[in-house]
Amino acid sequence: MERMIELVALLNRYNQEYYEEDNPSVSDAEYDALYDELLALEKQYFVLPDSPTRRVGGRTQKGFATVTHRERLYSLDKSKTKEGIVEWMDKVMAESGRFVPLTLEYKYDGLTLNLTYEKGHFVRAVTRGDGTTGEDVTAQAMTIRDIPRTIPFGGSVDIQGECIMRLSALKAYNETAAVPLKNARNAAAGGIRNTDVEEAAKRHLSFMAYNVGHVEGATFATQSEMHRFLQQNGFCRDQYFRLVQNGDDWKRWLDEVETIDRPKLDYLIDGMVFKVDDLALREELGVTAKFPKWAIAYKFHAEEVTSRVLDVVWQVSRTGKLNPLAVLDPVDIGGVSVSRATLSNISEIKRKDIRIGSDVFVRRSGDVIPEILGIARHNADSVEVEAPAVCPACGAPTVQKGVFVYCTNPEHCAPRVVAAIEHFASKDAMDIDGLSVKTIEQMYNDLGLRRADELYDLTKERLLTLDGFKDKKASNLLASIEKSKTTTLSRFITALAIPNVGKRTAEQMADAFGSIEGIEGATRLELMSLDDFGQVMADSVVDYFASADNRDFVASLLRKGVRIEQDTHPVEGVFANEVVVLTGALSRYKRSEAAALIKERGGKVADSVSAKVTLVVAGADAGSKLAKAEKLQIKVIDEAEFVRMLGID
Repeated sequence: MERMIELVALLNRYNQEYYEEDNPSVSDAEYDALYDELLALEKQYFVLPDSPTRRVGGRTQKGFATVTHRERLYSLDKSKTKEGIVEWMDKVMAESGRFVPLTLEYKYDGLTLNLTYEKGHFVRAVTRGDGTTGEDVTAQAMTIRDIPRTIPFGGSVDIQGECIMRLSALKAYNETAAVPLKNARNAAAGGIRNTDVEEAAKRHLSFMAYNVGHVEGATFATQSEMHRFLQQNGFCRDQYFRLVQNGDDWKRWLDEVETIDRPKLDYLIDGMVFKVDDLALREELGVTAKFPKWAIAYKFHAEEVTSRVLDVVWQVSRTGKLNPLAVLDPVDIGGVSVSRATLSNISEIKRKDIRIGSDVFVRRSGDVIPEILGIARHNADSVEVEAPAVCPACGAPTVQKGVFVYCTNPEHCAPRVVAAIEHFASKDAMDIDGLSVKTIEQMYNDLGLRRADELYDLTKERLLTLDGFKDKKASNLLASIEKSKTTTLSRFITALAIPNVGKRTAEQMADAFGSIEGIEGATRLELMSLDDFGQVMADSVVDYFASADNRDFVASLLRKGVRIEQDTHPVEGVFANEVVVLTGALSRYKRSEAAALIKERGGKVADSVSAKVTLVVAGADAGSKLAKAEKLQIKVIDEAEFVRMLGID
């Protein structure tokens, strides 16, 4: 569990560097190795609420105006095998009760853009951002020649697609560039997210449209109709688009694209995308926190090369666990320089017989994830990897528990302390703006900061002793710290970093118990009665508050002026105390809109029918959820009754 918490914190930091600061400290390969490790752990255990696997992208970048998307933009679930695609297809068919046509398209490797047209004129381009808000990059997008300035359609429409840099354009750019661009994907993203519009123009970027988002003045029943609409308006005229009917032709198509078409393309693709063609069925299938259930990406097979292990370094996590990382002789795989690969634990290192100085097979799964498959050969100077006897960060002795190695001084080991304070100050927790990892490290080293509650003891005089701090910066940080003193119960619980507890579970506890005292005194059985709470989560909460040190930390925060306000949730309304499931197609509202209306009126919305559900809203062609509701004798209403309850004319 500690590894999952550590991966979430690390990946969220890398996301900030990549999406928000345009200054990644690790390669795509290293990031995706950690991401895949987290996905594997989540399949085995559960998904933490603040996991990056729930997020679509990153926050918006400072320097660009932010724009709220009219419809949320989602990322895609993925499968590396045809068997995984078959499993997804089976779920879709089971939900619909029949075989439904699917569409098949290229998965472009670039930067997602959302283009807005009003009355036939191009007015705005926005990055995907976090899926809800993105960056206004209209000026940069205006340099892309294949984005039409006008289109025949006279209504209001959002066109979604991928900004890419063609390989021929990348080659031409690098022939004269003082600093060559490393790969086409990063070149496209860097060009669009560069405030220098001239730089975007120099890269001769392209745009591949694949979806119609918000639209007024037209309706579509299928994605095939959307595709024809895009073609009629000057987009995707020669792009790959196939309809998958009953049968296994799609398997052959995947192989043909990967082995024959892909090497000939003048741009990067890293897979293929399957989508349900029927838009009404998409509404029925719904979405998760990050992925639509009606689409999936097939990731192409990994490339495989050999490299030499130069070293194995051990990184200290927030919980004191030491995680091994292989340092490789840099090798180019698919246009990306791979120099590091994650190693699970000392047992895995021994099992694969990985040694420093040996040559190993390295694979980037799905074109991005570095993985050591095994040994190619040992060399004369190869040496076995041993677990460190002392912590590389603080020098304290280590202890091995099972397959993992831990620092015996986690409460005072610098990386652990810095990570804990970083989490405390994060946006979903106490939301202290301006408290970067670098600043926390300065406070640790120069001010002796050891616990997050000590942030509330800081003064301007002390901050001004730190390198880089002037009067304004110190004042702004102190103002942000002071502002954080007024918070909600769910944010306060999130900030405590209770193992296995994140934003969503903190909100559930806040709703159920109403106060920090109520949560402190909650029993395991009371906690396990909450939705999505199992014994592991309940034990984590009970064990956290059983610790005298943790109780002292909470009390210290309250003594220093932290004020906990009630989370604001509607408690009155026509759907108060109702747990509602939406099924079938509604003619008046999209499912997301209907869900929002229910929540605004005091109700909760569930994805599946269970004994806890009190009401089912059944639209047209309702399927298995309606049948289950009837079997459980749950109240069912149609769309007309639903609209009447909303009280909207």
